[in-house]
Amino acid sequence: QVQLVESGGGLVQAGESLRLSCAASGGSVGTYGVGWFRQAPGKEREFVAAIAWSGGSAFYADSVKGRFTISRDNAKNTVYLQMNSLKPEDTAVYYCAAKFLGYRDLDTKVTYQYWGQGTHVTVSS
Repeated sequence: QVQLVESGGGLVQAGESLRLSCAASGGSVGTYGVGWFRQAPGKEREFVAAIAWSGGSAFYADSVKGRFTISRDNAKNTVYLQMNSLKPEDTAVYYCAAKFLGYRDLDTKVTYQYWGQGTHVTVSS
């Protein structure tokens, strides 16, 4: 069973950048499809980005396309979310999630088996 720990959140101003990390233990991140989701206060948890287990295909929500980049470092057993040109509407708790050999339905949160505890991102205007 894989455990996920997010880090890298914080308070930034609009236009700045952050890099979130999702460190995995108990399993190789290279054998999991990994997604980033976020939940703003009073809203549903929504898909942000994901990377397939094989080939590294990446997928993004329209709201972050061109600004966020997901990547994976198998040697460090970590998945990253580079967030550039941040906007106040990006403020949320960001969660990473994993599903074994995941390559489809990566934008669908109910298909993920494992979740981290989340990291807070606040973007001020």
